[in-house]
Amino acid sequence: MPKAVTLIRSAALSSVAEYAYAATAPAEARLIFLAGSCPLDADGATVAVGDVAGQAAACVANLRLALQAAGAGIPDVLSTRVLVASSAQADLVTAWDVVRDAFGDHDVPSTLMGVTVLGYDDQLVEIEAVAAVLD
Repeated sequence: MPKAVTLIRSAALSSVAEYAYAATAPAEARLIFLAGSCPLDADGATVAVGDVAGQAAACVANLRLALQAAGAGIPDVLSTRVLVASSAQADLVTAWDVVRDAFGDHDVPSTLMGVTVLGYDDQLVEIEAVAAVLD
């Protein structure tokens, strides 16, 4: 099956960022807008309490399940937004390292944000994503 996502890089922008600066999908692609992936187990309990890396890994695992339910996978993701409930840059980097490693060479455009609070008790990380597939 042909891939819908094309990552775009620009030599005019810094190469420090560990992601493409843009991504496109053709008009005939089916877009998939995913709710924020949270570090919740099947019973709805927050996992890895107090552990940014553990929660980021749980978010990625849940993101993969949501993508699969929509007929997609990590290579179909167009962009992400990683939210971390912390004012410490080190915590943001910890979460980002987990997400970046999970995406491997598919380094989609991403935004990493520190926020004051997230929706569930003890939640530190949430990952939003948009994907595209050709059916």
